[in-house]
Amino acid sequence: MSSSDGHGVEVSIEHVRKSFEGGLIRSLEDVTLRIGPGEFISLMGPSGSGKSTLLNLIGALDKPDSGSITVGEHQIENLHSPSEYRAGVVGFVFQLHNLIPTLSALENVQMPMLGRRHSRKAREARARELLNEVGLSHRLNANPGTLSGGERQRVAIARALANRPRLLLADEPTGALDSVAGERIMALLKRLREQYQMTTLVVTNDAGVGATADRAYRMRDGRVEPIT
Repeated sequence: MSSSDGHGVEVSIEHVRKSFEGGLIRSLEDVTLRIGPGEFISLMGPSGSGKSTLLNLIGALDKPDSGSITVGEHQIENLHSPSEYRAGVVGFVFQLHNLIPTLSALENVQMPMLGRRHSRKAREARARELLNEVGLSHRLNANPGTLSGGERQRVAIARALANRPRLLLADEPTGALDSVAGERIMALLKRLREQYQMTTLVVTNDAGVGATADRAYRMRDGRVEPIT
């Protein structure tokens, strides 16, 4: 696989606000941020600071109360089909891998490709290719319950890449791992970003993870500020 498989997309966030509980809980106060195509950005901050909320808005899992989010040619507030946007543009990696326990690693990686007009043979070939890319060619038929935490997260990363996303959103991808496994996951994410040139946004509480990014930001009081 080469970087010609895809390329990153620009993300532009302008004066975004988001609250919950009828406005009683203000999660995002006034967030403005631009991420260039192919950039690797880390977003740090304590639990409850709004990091995951912002990620969910960029991924069209929720809508802002006000402001705008543009990902490439997609205006998130006005998407005709958020599910199509997520399937075609975005790859998600979560702290808890969210793998289907009854499926093998190979089958889990194929899940995002279902309904995408790929033949069964093409889906399986793509999944094998990705699992080899993340160093799990020897665990194709293993179920999640037999994999280590780091291996499960690598399967989740392979799954996130299934549809060649232009934007990778990772929410605490090392949060459930020990330090060694976490470092390996971050090294893998950086290598894959360089290989595919996809825009990458990683939410983290780990200062070591944040330091590996092209640029680092902090969420504070519902706003984003650069870490200098």
